[in-house]
Amino acid sequence: MMSTELEKYYNKFNEEKRLGSRHGQVEFTTSMKYIHEYLPKDKSAKILDVGAGTGRYSVALAEEGYDVTAVELVKYNLGILKKKNSSVKAYQGNAMKLSRFSDKEFDLILVFGPMYHLYSMEDKVKALTEAKRVLKDDGVILVAYCMNEYSVLTYGFKQNHILECGKIDENFRVQPKPEDLYDYVRLEDMDAYNKAAGLERIKVISADGPSDYMRPVLNAMDDETFETFIRYHLSVCERPELVGAGSHTVDILKKIGI
Repeated sequence: MMSTELEKYYNKFNEEKRLGSRHGQVEFTTSMKYIHEYLPKDKSAKILDVGAGTGRYSVALAEEGYDVTAVELVKYNLGILKKKNSSVKAYQGNAMKLSRFSDKEFDLILVFGPMYHLYSMEDKVKALTEAKRVLKDDGVILVAYCMNEYSVLTYGFKQNHILECGKIDENFRVQPKPEDLYDYVRLEDMDAYNKAAGLERIKVISADGPSDYMRPVLNAMDDETFETFIRYHLSVCERPELVGAGSHTVDILKKIGI
C-alpha cells in the first residue's frame, strides 16, 4: 500500500528541481561537505546510496571517481537516475532488505531518503541494522531525517492545520498516518534508533538550517549574498542549539566500539 502511494507521490514530485533550488542547494552543499569529511581519500572506496532518489548524490560522487552503488524503491526515480548514464550501479530495492549485498562491503553508506517514509521504530531500526551489516567495520553511515518542529511550524501553523484533531498530540509531536507519506522525529527518537541498532553518533548536523523557512528570501538574494549565507550555515550547522530546528537533520554514525 505505502510503496504504491509513494510511487504516485514521486511520479509527481520533482526531486531534481527541489535539490536544484536555492534551499535545496544549501542542503546539498552541506551534505556533500560532510560526505567528503568521512570518505576515504582513496577513490576505490565503495559508497552505497540507499534511497538514492534520482541520483543527485550518487551521480555527483561517481563523477568524482568513486565506486558508487545506488538502491531506490521508486521506479520513476530509478529511471531518471539510470538515464543520467553515469557509472553508478543502480538497483530497485528496499532499505530494510539489502540482501543483494554482502556483509562489510561498503566504506560509506548514505541513507538520505528512507527514514522520511518509514513509520515504525521497528522499520527504522531494521533499515539502520541492514546498513550496519553491509558497512565495513571502520565505515560511516550518514542518515537523514525530517524533523518534528519543522512540520509543526510549516504544516501546523503556516498552513493552518494545527487545530485538526489527531494530527499533533498534546506534546506537539506530529502524528502522521502512512498515507501522509512523511514521518517526523526529534533528536531523542534518533538516539533510540541508534541504540537499538548498535550504532553510535560521531556528530549530528542540521543539513539545511533555516533555509526551507527562508525560500523567498534566499531566492531574492544576489549570488554573493547567497554564497555568504551558505558560508554562515556551514559555520553553524553543528551548533546544538540549531540542530533539529531545520527541516532535515543528518546523523553521522559508526559501529559501536570501532
